[in-house]
Amino acid sequence: MAERRARPVPSAKRHGWRRTGPARTASAAGNGDSGNPGATPEPSSPAPADAASVVQAALYRDGVRVATPSSLADTFRELREQHDGMAWIGLARPTESELLSLAAEFDLHELAVEDALEAHQRPKLERYGETLFVVLRAARYLDASEEVDFGELHVFVGPDFVITVRHGAAPDLTAVRRRLEESPELLKLGPEAVLYAILDAVVDGYAPVVAGVQNDIDEIETEVFGGDPEVSRRIYELSREMVEFQRATRPLVAMLHSLMAGFAKYRTDEELQRYLRDVADHVTHTSERVDGFRQALTDILTVNSTLVTQQQNAEMRALAEAGFEQNEEIKKISSWAAILFAPTLVGTIYGMNFDEMPELHWAFGYPFAIGLMAVVCVSLYFIFKRRDWL
Repeated sequence: MAERRARPVPSAKRHGWRRTGPARTASAAGNGDSGNPGATPEPSSPAPADAASVVQAALYRDGVRVATPSSLADTFRELREQHDGMAWIGLARPTESELLSLAAEFDLHELAVEDALEAHQRPKLERYGETLFVVLRAARYLDASEEVDFGELHVFVGPDFVITVRHGAAPDLTAVRRRLEESPELLKLGPEAVLYAILDAVVDGYAPVVAGVQNDIDEIETEVFGGDPEVSRRIYELSREMVEFQRATRPLVAMLHSLMAGFAKYRTDEELQRYLRDVADHVTHTSERVDGFRQALTDILTVNSTLVTQQQNAEMRALAEAGFEQNEEIKKISSWAAILFAPTLVGTIYGMNFDEMPELHWAFGYPFAIGLMAVVCVSLYFIFKRRDWL
């Protein structure tokens, strides 16, 4: 590996930190300025926050770990002493001062540092001079809650360093580091090999998520045809997760193809090229599966809406039939009430017993009243019968 050379400190305009000297001074190691702007600060021990955010820092030479510094300052110092080594620094939710010290030490571009500070970035690949900046969205499936948890990983890859900035629980970079240290021939290929291993770990982490989502979709299909009233909410929530999953995987396809397009220009090792092509194949397959999941969920939601509409129509039909039957009963009751009301009316009138009533003392009055009642009742019966009320 080429001998390290001093790099200029990146511009302080955007973030507001000031320059105090060359990149290899103690200030670049993250030790803060003294009260005098022109004075060079004395080296001091790293702040406790430094140890809390640095998950692991190690120096490698020819694929073998040669040092495990306990702080960023020690890492910078020991790397300066190595002329053919590589530093791999892993950070988890670092502070602004830690990232700015790394930016000053390794000449990281201010835009990339700003992205790493803010997080919530889309997956992308940017090249700033000799440094490659990669943003990845890792995912893991939580069996207990049946949800997909997304993490964010920022990777700075330079000629002799790799810096990982992790926001979230995934991926497990400790396992990636262990895997590479067990394969010194691969780690010997330098920072690009570390980037490959990280990409491979992120993409391999998608496989359990795909399996978990497939199982969720199978369960949802059963619930849809079983008439579960809560299934619509589950479909919606899983669809939202698939949108996030799609945003994590789809840009990776173009990113890996961009890496492969630069194989010849950056003289990437031939064996590493094969590994990266394999990762690209897995990403393409995963992206296609995710697209299929989203389409399947859209179709399931449409089917569920159709089934819900059919169920509602059936309920409305049942209510209409019940109302029709009630109306028929009301018709019958009303018809018989009218038939019975007619003789009651005649009987009531002739039961008043007034002295001056017509036909009160008529010999045929009683038969006439009875006949009138019968004629009215029979007439009403046939009228209602013709109208299908009886």
